[in-house]
Amino acid sequence: MYSAIAANKRNTVVIIVVFLALIAGLGWLIAYFYGGGSWGITIATVIGAGLYAWFQFYNAASIAVATSGAVQIEMKDNPRLWRIVENLSITNGMPMPKVYVVSDPAPNAFASGRDPEHAVVAATTGLLDIMTDAELEGVMAHEMGHVKNYDIRVSTIVFGLVVAVGFITDILFRMSFYGSRGSRDSNAAGAFAIMSLVFGLIALVVAPLISALIQAGISRQREYLADATGAMTTRNPEGLASALHKLGEYKSPLQRQSATMAHMWISDPMKPGLMDRLFSTHPPIAERVRRLLEIGGKF
Repeated sequence: MYSAIAANKRNTVVIIVVFLALIAGLGWLIAYFYGGGSWGITIATVIGAGLYAWFQFYNAASIAVATSGAVQIEMKDNPRLWRIVENLSITNGMPMPKVYVVSDPAPNAFASGRDPEHAVVAATTGLLDIMTDAELEGVMAHEMGHVKNYDIRVSTIVFGLVVAVGFITDILFRMSFYGSRGSRDSNAAGAFAIMSLVFGLIALVVAPLISALIQAGISRQREYLADATGAMTTRNPEGLASALHKLGEYKSPLQRQSATMAHMWISDPMKPGLMDRLFSTHPPIAERVRRLLEIGGKF
């Protein structure tokens, strides 16, 4: 597990560099076609995307809480959930995160925050209703695993970069309908307009597609790792496996859906169709259960 954490940290650096290179390429494309090849536009594009990703990272917890409609609780409000999170914090040697409850019949849970000192964990009322103590412990251990492995930091930064790529490509596509750089005769201007439109369309389709695939790949691997971390923490992988099975059986999505934080939940809250699953940030529940049961056989 520890080697997997180290590998994920190394891969994260590579992936963020790839994202920044993609953003720089889009910035250069804008500069070349509409700014005469100025490196200033390219640099400004990268800096702007980086600042947006940093904003998302720094305010991850507050954004997630506001988006989900979660309400913070104390021990007296839900002693069962509070004590489970407190015990897991002690076991992991981590600070106690803020605990929230989301009023929603769909069973689910998420964690957010830029580091263990600023983390939050949340569970829906539906999750609390249908889970046994062992299953609830497994789910919260999974979420605490995300905090422990710094998955939240990575996923939040990557999500910010994905949004930035989409925003930049949208600008590039819209700019393709307007004037070109420099002076040209009518034939050259017409050819440039067509070329700009083609490049704009390619960027609009390909760049977000690549971004979505990278984000999905990162999120899936980190879900597997959080499952393994949770199993190692509780020494009871069957509890989390049973919880995941229940989550897979529940067919209704969250009432308060948001695609911007779908990757944070333990189970995909959107209940996507077949095509959407190709870009899902969650691996198949059946595969997650299988891996957990294999871990259980080694204890």
